[in-house]
Amino acid sequence: MSYSNPSKPKNLFTKTTCPYCGVGCGVLAHTDDYGVVTVTGDTEHPANLGRLCSKGTALGETVYLDERLLYPEILGEQVSWEQALATVAGRFSKIIAAHGADAVALYVSGQLLTEDYYVANKLMKGFVGSSNIDTNSRLCMSSVVAGYKRAFGEDIVPGCYEDLERAKLIVLVGSNTAWCHPVLYQRIVDTKNNNPDLQIVNIDPRKTQTSSVADLHLAIRPGTDSVLFNGLLVWLETAGEHNAMYTRNFTRGMQAALDSAKNSAASIEIVAEKCGLPANDVEAFFRLFARTERTVTAFSQGINQSSSGVDKINSIINCHLYTGRIGRPGMGPFSLTGQPNAMGGREVGGLANQLAAHMEIHNETHRQRVKRFWNSPVIAKTEGLKAVDLFNAIDEGKIKAVWIIASNPIVSLPEADKVRSALEKCELVIVSDCVRETDTVKLAHIRLPATTWGEKDGTITNSERCISRQRSFLQPPGLAKPDWWIVTEVARKMGFTDAFPYTSPVEIFREHARLSGFENENERLFNIDALADITSSQYNALTPIQWPVTRQSPNGTARLLSAARFSTTDKKANFIAIEPRLPANACSTDYPFILNTGRVRDQWHTMTRTGMSPRLSAHTIESYVEIHPDDAHRHAINDFEIVEITNTLGKSIYVRAQFSDKQQPGSIFVPIHWNQQFSSQARVGSLIKAVLDPISGQPEFKHSVAKIRPWHANWYGFLISRHKPALKYASYWARSRGKGFWRYEVAGQVNPEDWSEHARTLLGRVGEQENWIEFYDKARFHYRAARIVNDRLDACIFIYPSNALPPRDWLISLFQKGTITPEERASLLTGTPPADQQDYGRIVCACFNIGEKLITQTIRANSLRTTDEIGQILKAGTNCGSCKPELSEYLKTIWGH
Repeated sequence: MSYSNPSKPKNLFTKTTCPYCGVGCGVLAHTDDYGVVTVTGDTEHPANLGRLCSKGTALGETVYLDERLLYPEILGEQVSWEQALATVAGRFSKIIAAHGADAVALYVSGQLLTEDYYVANKLMKGFVGSSNIDTNSRLCMSSVVAGYKRAFGEDIVPGCYEDLERAKLIVLVGSNTAWCHPVLYQRIVDTKNNNPDLQIVNIDPRKTQTSSVADLHLAIRPGTDSVLFNGLLVWLETAGEHNAMYTRNFTRGMQAALDSAKNSAASIEIVAEKCGLPANDVEAFFRLFARTERTVTAFSQGINQSSSGVDKINSIINCHLYTGRIGRPGMGPFSLTGQPNAMGGREVGGLANQLAAHMEIHNETHRQRVKRFWNSPVIAKTEGLKAVDLFNAIDEGKIKAVWIIASNPIVSLPEADKVRSALEKCELVIVSDCVRETDTVKLAHIRLPATTWGEKDGTITNSERCISRQRSFLQPPGLAKPDWWIVTEVARKMGFTDAFPYTSPVEIFREHARLSGFENENERLFNIDALADITSSQYNALTPIQWPVTRQSPNGTARLLSAARFSTTDKKANFIAIEPRLPANACSTDYPFILNTGRVRDQWHTMTRTGMSPRLSAHTIESYVEIHPDDAHRHAINDFEIVEITNTLGKSIYVRAQFSDKQQPGSIFVPIHWNQQFSSQARVGSLIKAVLDPISGQPEFKHSVAKIRPWHANWYGFLISRHKPALKYASYWARSRGKGFWRYEVAGQVNPEDWSEHARTLLGRVGEQENWIEFYDKARFHYRAARIVNDRLDACIFIYPSNALPPRDWLISLFQKGTITPEERASLLTGTPPADQQDYGRIVCACFNIGEKLITQTIRANSLRTTDEIGQILKAGTNCGSCKPELSEYLKTIWGH
């Protein structure tokens, strides 16, 4: 269901930004006279220049009301905002008075806008007096923050997206850019097409979709990245690629870093053995890096989400410092941010170990400066509990009240079942969210309805330090309110009215900008004080701009550190001596697999937004485990079979097996997105042991250990229905949304007494106009049925004794028809189309709804040899380009090269 803002002329677009990954794409949003929202890429936004990925393209489909949290609730009962706010403020104040400031906590999100983040951080650190505010950015970006600060003295991303287009070598480390940052990936692909001399190296244990653009793929042994880059540092010295003038004048600690590197990676042969790589490939990478001055090393979660993530990042930075490849066009270490505003959260001090504006909690001068600026009664003196420790403290009863904002930690955190248990026994759980039933919202004592994309107004900062406006174009439904407003009102009711006078986001932004320049005598590079006096009209019209934005550089700054002046005491950068550490989790005979987790192409985080889009749900309809065929055969697992994955804590999930020879033997991969709204038991976070980087506190999501075995059911099936079924006997289920229907994959170990009666109960009766057709072969245990209402297919169900079920795609297409023909009705229970109709197969191109069977048929019929030729005929791959790696795979399969 869509809705519109009746006060806004329908023929205008609103310039806003995408709410997904850290690329920060510009979006043009339009609402028609029927309230239908459509989006296109903003050609004037520097991040995407008009491109959008499949998720951004489908944003209009996520503007729905069906499952929204619309009114404040206390213990499940609707209340007024006055009552809800007074209760939150009163309970927080009472707990603080009884147990101290550290007995309360906030857990926030990179989904928040900068203005939301700012007031939440200000309330906790400057007025409650506790640093117990952390964010889900701890799970994806905190190692980067620590790595940059160790090297540069400040959380600084030196480069910009243009550097990816000006580089001669791009090293993609631990990043499936094609799926996780698709627009950047397409910019890289376009650059390579226009400049064949550009070399791309992909360092990743998995051969992912990103690998299709790489000239060299290093399938590194999981966890050994710092060995590889220590080896590179040693090679650079041996090859004479030392920029002595740069290191002598602008760095310190080089010799210690070299000595440590030599201890662990003295030769190519040692590096190759430890990393599990061919020595020739290691040497090829080292030579390429050594000979190519314009090198960008772009890294993401494969590096960050590690128990030694900070060290891995500094091992990369060491190589750039040694060669002086920082701060100039086409070179530098570049962190690709996970969430849309993880950077904005870092600017305002949203992590438990930060103060606002890149100031430090452990620095007394910084603390007093922020206290004076805020005119606050108290300032937090020590860093707070980081995400995992915060929820452990809840579990232990040390934290009595937690306010969770725009996050779903019962799905996203490691040891997720422990997180759920902690919240179940917490004295007070408050959740601000836009969705009424997430795994986390279900446990809230107080639910506060927040606005979401399309209704929010404020700013975000993307991976290249670019501040962009996210503008509202829809009226908030029900009583939903912006997060900054909710926090502000609670602060006022706690007695802090004078310090929280905000009535609009621009007032918060101005204060944020003033603080960034307050007593900042070039001490901190983060500075946007040129925007401190921005007017409301200027704020509304703000165009994308990269910080620093100062009186000296009012138009922003594309690159930092070009003058080689760093934010350290002596203004020199630090080499960090790295001693590689293997991941804490080690495989064993009983638990022989390394479990890696990550994203899929068309889903985002815990699916509260993308899971409601039919086109995004069509590509991957249920969770899965990617496993090498040899491993599968050794463990008696069949392709597409349901399997049980268990960790050393005895926790299990149930997902589909998916064979892939691109997966390393001994390793398995499971996506992070599935929650209890979309699956029976596929929350992979419950399998991740909470092993943390000792510096950043970031959990190790890429190297848990597990065992895997087949899970056998008495029956398997699927059902497609316009109404949500009342599942009873399905031990396993996974659901996905289609256009006007729900699709379920199901399996069970208990049989109903009568499948016919159960099917009617399962799907519910819709009235006297329904017409059932069914087939039941008790001997073969085949049951198939369909319900037709007024000549329109309303539901169908297929139950078999094995996974050998008919394809679903043609049946799904019938749900788009107003009526079905007699021929279609006759073919319904076979699951195959009549002779005059075609099954186009599983959706591959989400942007244009193009199926795999149509793609392969078109390739063969027209002798197509390139993805561009496919695009010319079918349009597949011509919008976001996310499906191009899959199109390439079809071409290879068909033509054998």
